[in-house]
Amino acid sequence: MKRLTLAALVGIVAAAPLSAFAKADCKAYPKAEWMKEADAKAKLEGQGYTISKFKVDGNCYEIYGKNKEGKKVEIYFDAKTLDPVKSEIEK
Repeated sequence: MKRLTLAALVGIVAAAPLSAFAKADCKAYPKAEWMKEADAKAKLEGQGYTISKFKVDGNCYEIYGKNKEGKKVEIYFDAKTLDPVKSEIEK
């Protein structure tokens, strides 16, 4: 029974998407101080990102897309300063 449980757990972990990782810990600001979403998107695209998905996650802006090198990225940004807080880039 123990062997079956361990095998099931390993299977579940292996099936989890590799891009899924813990949320970023962005500083909490009043929403009025956040950069407007349209401005944030425009600034990131100006830096060479291609955004396929842009969303609010907690106190962060999060994007899924590609960087200027064409590699897939998942990046959390500070919603006020747009500084990167946490990222994962395809190798």
